[in-house]
Formats: sequence, structure tokens, C-alpha cells
Amino acid sequence: MPGRTVRKRNRSNIVGVVAIAACASLALTACGSTKDTGGSASAGGGGGDGKVGVILPLLTSPFWQSYNDYVPKMAKSEGVDALKTVNSNSDPSQQITDINNQLNQGVKGLVVAPLDSAAIEAGLDQAERKGVPVVAVDVAPDKGKVAMVVRADNVAYGTKACDYLGEHVTSGKVVQIMGDLASVNGRDRSEAFRSCVKKKYPKLKVLEIPAKWESDTAASKLDTLLNANPDIKGIYMQAGGVYLAPTLQTLKSKHLLKAAGQKGHIVIVSNDGIPQEFDAIRKGQIDATVSQPADAYAKYGMYYIKAAMAGKTFKPGPTDHDSTIVKLPSGILEDQLPAPLVTKKNVDDPELWGNTVK
Repeated sequence: MPGRTVRKRNRSNIVGVVAIAACASLALTACGSTKDTGGSASAGGGGGDGKVGVILPLLTSPFWQSYNDYVPKMAKSEGVDALKTVNSNSDPSQQITDINNQLNQGVKGLVVAPLDSAAIEAGLDQAERKGVPVVAVDVAPDKGKVAMVVRADNVAYGTKACDYLGEHVTSGKVVQIMGDLASVNGRDRSEAFRSCVKKKYPKLKVLEIPAKWESDTAASKLDTLLNANPDIKGIYMQAGGVYLAPTLQTLKSKHLLKAAGQKGHIVIVSNDGIPQEFDAIRKGQIDATVSQPADAYAKYGMYYIKAAMAGKTFKPGPTDHDSTIVKLPSGILEDQLPAPLVTKKNVDDPELWGNTVK
């Protein structure tokens, strides 16, 4: 996510990624055999028809606003009868209530972007009891049954940010403004960044701000940190959708917002790939971002729930859409979608979803 939540994993723990033939098309043809699905077999088994509930984590981030806009378009293109999206408003308890409400409405499938990797288990258990398959988007649950997780490699997010800062800041203090460490996304990005710096760029000193995907928290803690450390040379924002504006405003208020190329410029790397980040890159306010695929999250969330409702299953291996399905330590399958690094060199690439949003 920029997500408003959740966790991490060590790539060395990912089990048996087996190469398989790519799907010939995005119709309801499962990539790989329906055997050895690693516990991801759907509870469906019908023809893939019926209402589908779509639950959002929040709508205060431009990233999730874009995802929300893509949902009805992608539902239509994938032949999914999706209900109007429901916003859990950053409240994990409300999200469980939202899941139960959708189940009580008789949905045959659910596409959920979990707010909390652990708390979501209660909702997943309710869906399983009613025989309703679930696809998780952006965040992998710690436990519970899902047909597929549609997500980018969040460990790669942290590593890409680390490498960019390490190559542009030779020594000194860098900050990572972290997401919610109760979420796998926040944990993955934080640990990957921290580990990469320690291993590859020992002259950098990492300062950390736990901001829980909250813009106000990010702004106030960054302000305090800058008071004590005015010599910061780099910043990694784990979610541009919620951290970009407050970070730029805070730097500007302290006369530290210098354009790239100017003396005193603080090198900034972000995550999300929203239009606002692209504009900031063009202006030299930030230097790079990792483009988290809001369009592909919506597209493949719909694709996999349609497949799950029809009883299709998958196994680890490459897909026909430039991604790889992996089996997580929990046994859940995750389709890891590509998320490119965007800099001034490629910020105008028309293929980037952030350049297609009007």
C-alpha cells in the first residue's frame, strides 16, 4: 500500500517457486495446475458469477483514491459484478464489520485490502465459514484463507529506496518515514531498507519515524526530528500518498526544501507512483519513487476473484503479465506484480499509471 498496513517477509523463506508455463490469456485459465495450490484453493466452485464486495482500507490517500477509481473499470473489463466499494476509513475493526455486512448481503466473492495483517483473520474466517472466496490486495494476511494475494514485492520497495539513497548520499543521516508496523507492508519496507543500509552503505546513519500511514503523525515527528538533526541528507517515505505533502510542507517551513542540484538538497525517495509524486520529481522536490501499480491491483484483484468463484486455483511460477506467483511462509499464494523505480529519466513514461490519471 502505500497501504495503511501490514507486514514483511524474508525472501529466503519463500518456498519452492516452481517455473510453469505462462497463461495464454487473462481469461479464466489458471496459471499452472490446480494441484499443489499451497492452501490457496478457493471456496468457490460455481461458474464465477454473483455479486462481489470490494473493501478499501481508506480514501484519504491519492493512491487509494486512484485504486477506487480503477475498480469499476477493471470489474467491467474482467466481467465481475462488483458492488459499490466500501471504505473502512483506516479502522481495522470497522473493516471486519464491513466484511460481515457484505457477507450478509449475499456476496459470492470479496476483494479486500486489509488494514491489519493479523486482525483481518476474523473477517477471513467469517468468509470461509460462508464459503465465500477472498482475494487480498496490497497486504498479505498473517493467517486466514485467501485465494490469492495481489501485491508488489514490498521488500524490493525498501531495497530500491536504500540503493537510490546510498548511491546519491555518500555519508550522513537519512530518515525513513515508516508505515504501520502492524502491517506486513510497513514491516517489509522498513526491515528491507534498514538491512540494505547496514549491509551496503555503512556510512549512512538511519533515523526512523513510525508514522502508521498517518500524515499528521509524519509531519509532527519529522518536525521534531529535524529540530534535533538539521543535517539530514536523505529521506525515504514509505507512502507518498500520505507522506508527500506533509514532508514537503515541513521541509519548506524550515527552509530545507531545496531543488535537486541546489546546495543543501535533501535526496528524497518515495513509494506509490501517484501523479503528485511525479510532479514533485519534475520540480526537483523529490528524486524518485517506486510506482505501486494501482491499476494492476484493481485488474488482477478482479481477475483472481472471478477465477476463485469459478473454482480455479493456481500454483507458484511466472505469469503472463510479467509477475511471479510465490508461496509465502504461511502457505498463501501471492502474485507479485512489477513496481518500477521512477526518476527524472523516466517520469514521463506514458506506460506509468500515474501518467494516465486525469
